[in-house]
Amino acid sequence: MTPRIAYGAFSYDLAHLLGAAVLVLSFALLYQRRITSIIGFYAVQSVLLAVAAAWQGWVQDSTHLYITALIAFAAKGVAIPVALRNIVFRLRIERSVDAALGVFPTMALGVGLATLSILVVLPTTVESQTLTREDLALALSVVMLGLLSMITRRSAITQVIGFMSMENGLILAAVGLPGMPLVVELSVAVLVMVAFVVFGVFFFRIRDQFDSLDVSHLDRVGGTHR
Repeated sequence: MTPRIAYGAFSYDLAHLLGAAVLVLSFALLYQRRITSIIGFYAVQSVLLAVAAAWQGWVQDSTHLYITALIAFAAKGVAIPVALRNIVFRLRIERSVDAALGVFPTMALGVGLATLSILVVLPTTVESQTLTREDLALALSVVMLGLLSMITRRSAITQVIGFMSMENGLILAAVGLPGMPLVVELSVAVLVMVAFVVFGVFFFRIRDQFDSLDVSHLDRVGGTHR
């Protein structure tokens, strides 16, 4: 589909600003140590992702990106954070989050991963549009920071939030590529919703068994079977 307008200075700057804001919120997710704050920042990140998708829909004159934006806002920006808060309340989960690393080492690793993402993407996409190249670099950075959040956090809920933050990076990459079919974005969204339901069942099961959502308890189970 022919874009409605060429990327002008304002179009480029706003799209780049929204992508960078999603990345900054990935760093905020790494920095936080209270589970309610982590859920809140994830919700804000998802809302900004929805705004980025809607803006790309207007720039590219692509109706399906508006659908993507609506799904991202309703499911990831509202429904999932509300469900996570209800789980925290019902399971009476501790508000502080244990991490394998301190704040400074975690943030330093995050900066390193973001830098690596830029160094990997930009040289390999020299024939693409500037905005597309930078969007892909930002998206890969979000994915890597989400993975880092999963690795360094010991709570099952925060690991799931890291997983869904990774998926935000995948959607950010998809909406920044002109011509990406709607089925790709919908399949990712459906996959995340199904995974969230499965994770919800897992939360209650591990809580019933160990009276905690610390995944280190699973290592004890594995040790007893060996």
